[in-house]
Amino acid sequence: MWGLCKGSGSKPYQTVVDTTGPAYKCSCPSRKFPCKHALGLLLLWACDEQTVPLCEVPEWADEWLSGRRSRAAAKEQTGTGSGAAKSTADPEAARRRAERRAERITAGATELEQRLADLLRGGLAATERSGYGLWEETAARMVDAQAPGLAARVRELGAIPGSGPGWPVRLLEECSLIHLLDSAWLRLERLPEPLAATGRNRVGLSSAAEGPAVRDQWLVLAQYDSADGKLTTRRVWLHGRESGRTALLLSFGAAGRPPQLALPVGLMIDAEVTSHGAGRPRAELGTQFGPPATIDAPPSGGPCASAADAYGQALRDDPWLDSWPVTLTRVIPVPDGTGWQLVDADGGAALPVDADGGAALPVAAAALTRPGLWKLVALAGGRPVTVFGEFGHRGLVPLTAWPEDMSETVPLI
Repeated sequence: MWGLCKGSGSKPYQTVVDTTGPAYKCSCPSRKFPCKHALGLLLLWACDEQTVPLCEVPEWADEWLSGRRSRAAAKEQTGTGSGAAKSTADPEAARRRAERRAERITAGATELEQRLADLLRGGLAATERSGYGLWEETAARMVDAQAPGLAARVRELGAIPGSGPGWPVRLLEECSLIHLLDSAWLRLERLPEPLAATGRNRVGLSSAAEGPAVRDQWLVLAQYDSADGKLTTRRVWLHGRESGRTALLLSFGAAGRPPQLALPVGLMIDAEVTSHGAGRPRAELGTQFGPPATIDAPPSGGPCASAADAYGQALRDDPWLDSWPVTLTRVIPVPDGTGWQLVDADGGAALPVDADGGAALPVAAAALTRPGLWKLVALAGGRPVTVFGEFGHRGLVPLTAWPEDMSETVPLI
């Protein structure tokens, strides 16, 4: 889209937006990106597409758009060539680097096993007195060992002693999972290849997107950010209308800077997505074909029992999995003592039931203090809704909901 916006000068500002990027260009002197003129053009188009009619592309807009397409094509060709060159430049050097890193990770995992043994020998109660410094120092050792996955799990241990009643049980559970991950790495050659690949990924060895790209109408179900002080991670959940696949897009930004990838919830994009491996939700977004459209219906889902079953199936392939994406249809949020739960409107008894006999899933404690829970309760009003979220051993974290008439998509986070 393009347009002319009258400003304070004698000449109007030339504004152009490429919705497939998205990317923006404006002749105004604003340092904000996108500027208010690009946002205004997008708002006009969003409110009424007739305000931005089809017409011949002016020269100043066509020059910028053509340049973008040329650079994208050149980058794709150069990137493919350089990647192939790197992979064949010195395979022996790459193999030696991988071996050295594996040796460092092995040394770090062995040291971590010793520290866990010392912890259990001294008693879990001692961790409450030692404070967070012990875990931060251990995590730093795992960073030195080039095992960021182990470092992240160790850092989480430091917050457990201050997490309220029952913390020793939670600490023992997390220590057991770290021990399981250490054992998987130290005995990697004995594991089936799919489980070994999961172990490598959980330790911190990144995997590239592989396999054929899947073109589909991808529904943008949820988007949210999390920060650890040094890095902001953005998670975007997609669902393929035709393929039925659910994909997780990850993007990262340095402290104080949001990640670049942004896909508004409630839209549907015609695009290609490449998975990081069979059974793994993480994927990479490829080529987008045309502008996004509004979701006309939520993804298909099931009752509460199907969510528990899906998470159980996923745990067989990844024992360290905290949660799994699920869509619940015809559920009602109901208070349950100090918490909330989602209850099947149509009944069923495959899971623990509520007072009315309907199968139910608990809402995770982390979601109880968020405004999204009250948005969900208000949206339902005692009636069935469709909910997309992440379900795991801590409960369900609702991310998006649709009312019974499917008239809108409501982000909950």
